[in-house]
Order: sequence, then structure tokens, then C-alpha cells
Amino acid sequence: MTTTPLGSDIERLGFLLFLMLVTGALALVAWPFVSPLLWSMLAAIMFQPLYQWLLARNPGKTTRCALGALTIITVAILMPALWIGAKVVEQAAAVFVAFQNGDIDVAQWFAQVFGALPESIRASLRSEGLGDFNMVQDRLQELATESAGLIAGRAVAIGGGALSWVLAFGVGLYVTFFLLRDGKAIGSATLRALPLEHSIAQRLAERFLAIVRATIKGSGVVALVQGTLGAITFWIAGMPSVALFGVVMAIFSLLPAVGPAIVWVPAAIWLLATGAIWQGVVVIVSGVAVIGMADNVLRPILVGRDTGIPDWVILVTTLGGIAMAGISGIVLGPLVAGLFMAGWTILSEQRTAGSA
Repeated sequence: MTTTPLGSDIERLGFLLFLMLVTGALALVAWPFVSPLLWSMLAAIMFQPLYQWLLARNPGKTTRCALGALTIITVAILMPALWIGAKVVEQAAAVFVAFQNGDIDVAQWFAQVFGALPESIRASLRSEGLGDFNMVQDRLQELATESAGLIAGRAVAIGGGALSWVLAFGVGLYVTFFLLRDGKAIGSATLRALPLEHSIAQRLAERFLAIVRATIKGSGVVALVQGTLGAITFWIAGMPSVALFGVVMAIFSLLPAVGPAIVWVPAAIWLLATGAIWQGVVVIVSGVAVIGMADNVLRPILVGRDTGIPDWVILVTTLGGIAMAGISGIVLGPLVAGLFMAGWTILSEQRTAGSA
């Protein structure tokens, strides 16, 4: 194969402009499937060791090994996730119907919890206008109205886009298969084509892979474990909708500083205030000694090394990523922060080396 010289600076500029336009056009065409493509890439990165393990036992059979790895991913992860999602939707709908029919007396709950608080806290809440349930109800009603509109819009979008969801799911599985099989070759070709020094491109690629693995293995797996432990704890305490509470706890565990305590602490307060003493104690003990310790024990084992991103940066970028890209922002936010810090670190090192 022969290469064509670019010639003059104008020709080089024209060729770069062509590359920018065609790259932007490709991004625009593929944009409707950006979420499944992203998760396909993440799945291929995380399960590449599984593919290599199968390939080592079946040398040369790349297609068969990629198909086997994809089958394991589907059976062991995707199908249970879909089942859990269906249970969460069912329990969320049951809670909504209970509120709508008046089966859940929120006013009584509020009075019980408020009466169990120390007088100093009650006085502070009264000064903020939160001591009267009717005033609190008005504020919650406003929030509920806005939330109901958002939820209704989402529900219509999900129902109306069922075919799109199935298509995106199929595209995701299809792309995952090829990324498992050809991911290393695609990654090497991408690094060679980047208009960066090879050493810099290599460092950024290593940083990219480290952050992806840290986010999914460290945050994702820990969130799954903490959500499962929370669901078991709530089941022991006799609380309803344990799957729903477990998923909510798993989501909040992705956020540094607040974590799953934002779910189990109010649950424990409500149990104690309503006279369920031993149940409240169980939730507190489990929250502190089991759920809280899971992060400290599992994260160093799963991540292996620190990502170098401060907790407050992870918190801000995770929330910002979720606001911009939905659930994909859980990975995209810290990833952008990590590449930002890596890029500036490399620039600082080069300037230091140049001035030495």
C-alpha cells in the first residue's frame, strides 16, 4: 500500500478540515446510539480478561470466544439486571398507588417522627416553617407536582420508545461482541492515528482505562454490594419495597461523602420514631458496621490503586455527569475529570522538563 504525500500547508489544512467535518458527521449520525455504544465500550474493557481467558483455552477461535464471553455477560449480568429493574418498577408503582389511595398516612408518620426529635431540633424546624405538616405538605406537593410531570413524561417516552430501546439494546450487544474480539487492535490503531506524541497518547490511554476500571469495579461493584446489603437489612427490619430501597441506596452509594447513609439514616429514624426499636437498631448497626464498611474493605481490593481524583471532584463531576447524560454520567463525569487532570499534569511535567 502506498501513501500519498499531503503537499503544501494549504493541502494539509484542507485535509484536516475534511477529517474534522467527516468526524463530526459520523458523531452526528451515531449520536442516537451514543449511550449503548458507550456501555458497549465499557463492557468490552471490563470483560476483556474474560475473553482472553476463553481465548487462552481455545487458541485462534476469536469469534467463538467473543460469543461465549457475550453469552456469559448476558446471562450473568444483563438478565438479572432486567429482572431487578422490573421488580423495582413494580414496587415503585405499588408505593405510588398506596400514596394515591391514602393507604399510607404521611401526616401520622410526620407527627411520630417530629414528636420523637429533641426539643432543640423541633424548635429549629419550627423556625424554618417545617414544624407544621400542612406547610411541609404544601412544599412537598409542589415538588410532587413537578416530579409527577417529569415521571409521566419519562413514562410516555419509555412506552413510546420501546422499539428504540430494543434496537439500542441489540446494537449494544452487537457492538460489544466486536469490541471484545477486536478491541485491542482498534485501540492500538486509534492511538497511532491520534495527533499526539505517542508517549502522551499512551499515558492518556492508560489513564482512561484506569479510571474506567476504577469507576466500574470500585464504584459500580461497591454500589451493587451496598444496595444488596441495604435491601437485606430492610427485609430483616420488615420494611416494604426492599428492592426499591436497595436500588435507591445503590445509586446514592455512588456519591462520595453522602453515600448510602442518606437512605438508611432516615429509615432508622422513622423506625425508632414509630416504636420499632429493635428494627431501627438493626438498621443502624448494619448501616455503620456492614453497609458502611463494605466500601472501605472492597474498594481497595477491587480498584487496586487510587485514581488520583479528589472525592469532592468525583462528587461534582458525577452529579454533573448524571445531569447531562443520565446514568452514563456516572462514568463520564469522573472520566472527564481524570483526563483533565492527566492532561494538565503532563503539560506541567513537559514545561518543568523544558525549563530544567
